Amino acid sequence: MDFNLSEEQQMFADSVRRFAEDNLAEGALARAHDPRFPFDVARLLADQGLLGIAFDPADGGQGGTLLDSVIAIEQIASVCPRSADVVQAGNFGPIRTFVEYASAEQKARYLPDLLGGRAVISLGMSEPDAGSAATEMKTAAKADGDHYVIDGSKVFGTHSPDANLFLVYLRFGPGVGGIGSVLVERGTPGFTVGKASSFMSGEEWSPLYFENCRIHKSNVLLGPGGFKKQISGFNVERLGNSSRSLALGRYAFNLAREHALVRRQFGRLLCEFQGLQWKFAEMATKLDSAQLLLYRAASVKEGLPSAYHTAMAKLACNQAGFDAANEAVQIMGGLGYSTEGLAEYCMRRTRGWMIAGGSIEILKNRIAEDVFERRFDQRGVQVRAAE
Repeated sequence: MDFNLSEEQQMFADSVRRFAEDNLAEGALARAHDPRFPFDVARLLADQGLLGIAFDPADGGQGGTLLDSVIAIEQIASVCPRSADVVQAGNFGPIRTFVEYASAEQKARYLPDLLGGRAVISLGMSEPDAGSAATEMKTAAKADGDHYVIDGSKVFGTHSPDANLFLVYLRFGPGVGGIGSVLVERGTPGFTVGKASSFMSGEEWSPLYFENCRIHKSNVLLGPGGFKKQISGFNVERLGNSSRSLALGRYAFNLAREHALVRRQFGRLLCEFQGLQWKFAEMATKLDSAQLLLYRAASVKEGLPSAYHTAMAKLACNQAGFDAANEAVQIMGGLGYSTEGLAEYCMRRTRGWMIAGGSIEILKNRIAEDVFERRFDQRGVQVRAAE
């Protein structure tokens, strides 16, 4: 079993790293503290072919692999952590679900701007009373001739203050079988993007309000019964989350390593203290272990990665990334805690990914289902064997 990148993959990684160093190193700190989506970076990445990496060329993609997309996130983040969000937005998350299930007409309408770095898509999934229990969503669509009328609200959507297009999960009818999704453009009558609020990471999100919002039936992505397909696509989204968690943990690890090699206290370099050596050994082991699980999940030959592999990869990367960033801040002391550097930024961002895209507790539940080969309903009803 070969745990190294192939020659072609390594060449790709090196080329992305050089691009990032030439174009993104300058301004990395300023980008980290700007909540606005960096469309200038998005256009640069689009010109470099780093959006839609694993999408079919017929859809405007590059025809690469999921692992290529993961590698791109890692290399961009190693130079400019904030810019890794743009690679994520152009390869994983709602855009991936869109490409998987959109009609030819929908792709022709939206993909050129999304893959050209001129627009960004946001997901409307979480609601005030439906977070991890996503099937309890209340936002609903009612048929009215050739249209649907939407009423409800959404919260916590990534890029929602800046998005041009929203992939909205909602109900067409009762039960899990009644859940599907629609595409709603900013500015659609009856659709309001609310005032932006900030997360601890500095990212902003806006609540979405739908009040008698009318959309044409051609804007339906997946109708009733589409929820399971959407969630299976969500497994891929977890790879983007995992990649950034791991990459920002490594970024902070490298900052702390450089600091420990030059900083002196009590007449000795920090790296000469055994207590700090153990911290670095533990961080390096966690980061390398998580990367192997991530690469396993992203190395599927065809189709989508399994929920088990993506859940395990995200759990490992979330924990390894945050632990490394958190320890880096501690090791660097005041310099690590200062907003004049990026260690504290990495810590705040990696902490958020332990919640977003499936909390680490939900991931553990999902992994346990494979371990015991049965489903566990968190509502407390009788369990049944996994299909």
